Amino acid sequence: MALPSLPALAASLLVAVARPSHPPIPTTLDGPFRPVTVPFDLSLRGNAVDLPDSDPRVLRRVKGFEPEQISLTLSSSYDSVWISWVTGEYQIGYKIKPLDPNSVKSVVRYGKLRYPRTHEATGYSLVYSQLYPFEGLQNYTSGIIHHVRLTGLKPNTKYFYRCGDPSIPAMSDIYYFKTMPVPGPKSYTKRIAIVGDLGLTYNTTATVSHLSSNHPDLMLLIGDVTYANLYLTNGTGSDCYSCSFGDTPIHETYQPRWDYWGRFMQNLISRVPIMVVEGNHEVEEQVDNKTFMAYSSRILFVFPSLSSSTSDDLIYVFYFLLAEQYRWLEQDLAEVDRSTTPWLVATWHPPWYSTYVAHYREAECMKLEMEELLYSYGVDIVFSGHVHAYERSNRVYNYTLDPCVPVHITIGDGGNREKMAIKHSDEPGQCPQPSDDEYLGMCATNFTSGPAAGKFCWDRQPDYSAIRESSFGHGILEVKNETWALWTWYRNQDSEDNVGDQIYIVREPDRCHVQQVDDSWPADL
Repeated sequence: MALPSLPALAASLLVAVARPSHPPIPTTLDGPFRPVTVPFDLSLRGNAVDLPDSDPRVLRRVKGFEPEQISLTLSSSYDSVWISWVTGEYQIGYKIKPLDPNSVKSVVRYGKLRYPRTHEATGYSLVYSQLYPFEGLQNYTSGIIHHVRLTGLKPNTKYFYRCGDPSIPAMSDIYYFKTMPVPGPKSYTKRIAIVGDLGLTYNTTATVSHLSSNHPDLMLLIGDVTYANLYLTNGTGSDCYSCSFGDTPIHETYQPRWDYWGRFMQNLISRVPIMVVEGNHEVEEQVDNKTFMAYSSRILFVFPSLSSSTSDDLIYVFYFLLAEQYRWLEQDLAEVDRSTTPWLVATWHPPWYSTYVAHYREAECMKLEMEELLYSYGVDIVFSGHVHAYERSNRVYNYTLDPCVPVHITIGDGGNREKMAIKHSDEPGQCPQPSDDEYLGMCATNFTSGPAAGKFCWDRQPDYSAIRESSFGHGILEVKNETWALWTWYRNQDSEDNVGDQIYIVREPDRCHVQQVDDSWPADL
């Protein structure tokens, strides 16, 4: 048998090396894509069970006023971050006495070296209560929640820190974090983990473990954090509150679930900054119609505030935009200089383009009020949660395909105990009607054009839906340059190097008009 010549052998080796082991990653330039539904795996339905309060991962392990539930949050500029933690024990019962937040100092000692840490910052502390004016319902008061802002940090730099009160002494172990890069057209946070509707179930633990193994630089949680409002104040929980506890005088919560969640997440979010969008499960109504107390006390806001009470405004953004909120959003978009910030990503909890029965067209009022504004300013990607499944759209505006509009990604598949959404609105007999939901009847009506004209739902998977799958998981966004970003969705049931969905999202600024900064923007808005 004749042996191949050296040039022929080299050529064959080159071909072998050049041939990719996986199919090429698609790009949005290849779209729009034919809709795909990945069949539901029945074996994935189980394990949407909350971690019990006896699980070692949620137990309090510190003593006295030593810090716990340590977390890291980005601030309003790249050179600053917030460090938050809790000291002291919460109380729950019929007779509770809040701790004095001034009894323990809020101090962070930090530096570029593990020893010595040459800088010190101080902050503020608070205590919040969840109170119910009904006989038989237990009240809650938190431990002391501390927030300290570190400023003057160097970009892309690793810092070590300890937090607590050195005068007691009650200081934490040593933790570390890495700062963000300087914002610019060629400078990006490398890996952003995105997840929604996380909760604290055994599925959640798989999601967080998988997410952590992907080494994110930043974590974005798109609403519905702990699901403490699936519980009564006595700690009895249910997958469906209204189904099990429909006769309660107020929608109760079991606030210790927030503490459990903070303890479980500390290992990750004490070193990786987390940004959290509010969801419907954070409303948590209590005495005097107060809402969002746990969310607004534990999780810091870094966005420009509205003139009225933030907690009062949060509920409306789910389905409507108040005039003041709209003006704030428009001004915020106008201030983005796309020459230095090419990518514009928006996120909120309820999706606009989801084809699942769960929450179908629930945010239609919000979409009608906001979509044209986002289109005019060239928003590139929209991330939402709320629906407990995964779905990625083709580029879509007003239910119509358009190459110059956002890609919408629903990623409410973090693992919470309400389980996955599996039914699709386009399946026979599954289309909800506006009368089925108080929100649908307000703005969502039958389509007036296109394949679904005269109907409330399509009779096949809509053209704007590129791929949908009912699986728990998370995503990673990697911005490569001014025009290319890689989006990867990972399923919990896969090994770490397998992907459930992957695509390059490509901006086309030369083709698609982007609203530029208006120098004459009214200063009094």
